[in-house]
Amino acid sequence: MGKMEQGQRFTHRIHTRITAKKFEELQSLQLRSQGIKSLSELLRNILDNKKIVVLSRDASLDMVMEELSKIRQQIQAIGVNINQVTRRFHNASGAEAKLFSAMEITRLYQQTDLKVTELLGIISNLSKLWLPG
Repeated sequence: MGKMEQGQRFTHRIHTRITAKKFEELQSLQLRSQGIKSLSELLRNILDNKKIVVLSRDASLDMVMEELSKIRQQIQAIGVNINQVTRRFHNASGAEAKLFSAMEITRLYQQTDLKVTELLGIISNLSKLWLPG
């Protein structure tokens, strides 16, 4: 049983009937509630007007999070490529090789700019949904 104040015991039993739908709602609430281990504990907290912390997850954000993760991976890959091309630039002896490396780095930075623009668009859409106007 949960923590009880000294001298306080649950001595009275209450029996009631509820619909299957309401029972499922209570079970769902109990499963999502943080620190509530039983349906009885949930009902006692409701009767005592205690705060119930419910963990929720917005499934509509799954696609957004997946897209953000892909963009992060792509930006990391571009960063690795920039480091490799920079190393080649510093090791190159001829002006033509250095020019080629500089052009390659410019192309990679343009790719990064496109990904950052895509990222900012997603963040802007999220802010419209979640932040007050």
